[in-house]
Amino acid sequence: MEHSDVIVVGAGVIGLGIAWEAARTGRRVLVVDPEPGSGASYAAAGMLAAVSEYHYQEEDLLGLTLESAAAWPEFAAGAGPDCGYVSSPTLCLAGDAADRQAFADLKAVQEAHGLAVRPLTVRQARAEEPFLAPGIAGAFQIEADHQVDPRRLVAALLARLTERLGDGFLVRARATSLAWDGGRVVGVVLEDGRELRAAETIVANGLGARELGALPVALPLRPVYGDILRLRVPERLRPLVTATVRGLVRGKPVYIVPRADGSVVIGATQREDGSDAVSAGGVYELLRDAQILVPAVAELELYEIAARARPGTPDNAPLLGRVRAARTDSRGGGAHDDAVPGGAGAVPGLIIATGFFRHGVLLTPAAAQVCRGLLEGRTDPRWDAFLPDRFVPTAAGLPAAAAATGGK
Repeated sequence: MEHSDVIVVGAGVIGLGIAWEAARTGRRVLVVDPEPGSGASYAAAGMLAAVSEYHYQEEDLLGLTLESAAAWPEFAAGAGPDCGYVSSPTLCLAGDAADRQAFADLKAVQEAHGLAVRPLTVRQARAEEPFLAPGIAGAFQIEADHQVDPRRLVAALLARLTERLGDGFLVRARATSLAWDGGRVVGVVLEDGRELRAAETIVANGLGARELGALPVALPLRPVYGDILRLRVPERLRPLVTATVRGLVRGKPVYIVPRADGSVVIGATQREDGSDAVSAGGVYELLRDAQILVPAVAELELYEIAARARPGTPDNAPLLGRVRAARTDSRGGGAHDDAVPGGAGAVPGLIIATGFFRHGVLLTPAAAQVCRGLLEGRTDPRWDAFLPDRFVPTAAGLPAAAAATGGK
């Protein structure tokens, strides 16, 4: 039976980021995943967009995304120069007057929260990005929103972990269940029946977390599918764009993310139809809308089409932290309100880090820092809004998230 200090279930960007942070503290870490980096991380565009991805009434989540965005330069430096981090700004483009007004309305809310958004004239935008369509209705520049290449990031983190821990840190198998000893989680059981033990187990395998056996609380995760395209840019058109482009075209979002190898990533579809197949309609809409903003997209080589599911939650915020012991269900706990959020009174040996939905890459440094704090016995009350058992009914009959706000 193998023993370590920390087991991380999941080798996407979140799991590997957490594992790297734990390894940097000198802990012995095992990462369990049959196919590292093959899930949502494989398809993700890697936009680090705390400002431009802000949604109305997501103030708690905004605090976490801003914290993580500020941590990205240091995190990228630790991951190494090959991780694909680029600090170029983000350009938000409006396809028509209604789209421009939608951006202007959002800008007012963003600025009310202290976020910086700079309006540009169409002439200014085209001076910076000559391939933009002359007919775009408006442009806004966000200096604080950057990007990283998730595929390169996964490779860089795997290399860093191998350098520090040796080849044996990665267990290419599927974890089927948590392992318990009394009231404590002591590791995981693999599909071949082997048991891996550790002082702490961190569940960070995205949608797969809901299938893990012996969880002390149900994880309300749902698959949100997206189609994503990768296109090569001919030499004569390089660079197609230098900044990440986020657009609205007739009210529908589309983005174009440039890569260092001369390709671009185009995406933004979002569907909950239960199908993991690529949507022909989604591909058509992405290419159509991207060409309205950057007409030269029609001259690119489409070389990859993929679809992946991101793990969503009922409030679209992550499940991040420890499970409060007094709220557990399957292990025999009742629904009580006397547990201390995130710290004392939590199930020992277990941390949950999943449900990051559209912010998985952006929130990797924050997830790593939160998990490191929990490993060291520290909690931060700012992030109690993301506790993984917040949807479990309380003694008052309300989910924990609703009870905390008086049911509003």
